[in-house]
Amino acid sequence: MNAPDPAVTRPMPHVMNTYGRLPIALSHGRGCWVWDTEGRKYLDGLGGIAVNTLGHAHPKLVPALQDQIGKMIHSSNYYEVPLQEQLAAKLCELSGLSAAFFCNSGLEANEGALKIARKYGHDKGIARPEIIVYEKAFHGRSIATLSATGNPKVQAGFEPLVEGFVRVPLNDLAALEEVARTNPNVSAVFLETIQGEGGINASRWEYLQGLRALCDRQGWLLTPASGLRTSGPASSPT
Repeated sequence: MNAPDPAVTRPMPHVMNTYGRLPIALSHGRGCWVWDTEGRKYLDGLGGIAVNTLGHAHPKLVPALQDQIGKMIHSSNYYEVPLQEQLAAKLCELSGLSAAFFCNSGLEANEGALKIARKYGHDKGIARPEIIVYEKAFHGRSIATLSATGNPKVQAGFEPLVEGFVRVPLNDLAALEEVARTNPNVSAVFLETIQGEGGINASRWEYLQGLRALCDRQGWLLTPASGLRTSGPASSPT
């Protein structure tokens, strides 16, 4: 990697410049409010890109984290993790699903869902499984999730992309029916029920009903890319 141009000054010169950062630094928050290092107060509508769903400095989360960090930060999946099982059991109780898969980010959840879809296809005897994805979708910035994304602008410069995706427009059941008629290699549908980066495009209720029926008929997995993965018998909330 080349050394940075000394003529270009940035407020974070030692951090790789992968984001167009706003010229503020946040120092602390409480609930849905945050303050910057100059003392200005903001309503946090971003939530750490949907990470801080409980808000900042939550009165129950903070002491629970402090208690656990004081005992052990991480033990890895080579060992039994009783509290992980306790949380998984609660998620299964609330969702009606059978098992939970914990991971570090939405991107990793999407990668896991794509791997499940491919494995499911191979288990059905499909040599090269394909996954239906959508125009204007956004699924992450790894090579696989970037390939599933429906935005040529964010894909540019990272080709060749991963193969195995069939792209259709949102809310077009006829397009799905055509894929079902002509492509025997499909194993799953990978769907944002509400597209975010694509422009806040919502799936119509009747479309989702038709999609569910089509997946049942074809034996496809239906995998919503929105934090809760539903994969038929192999369902797993993430």
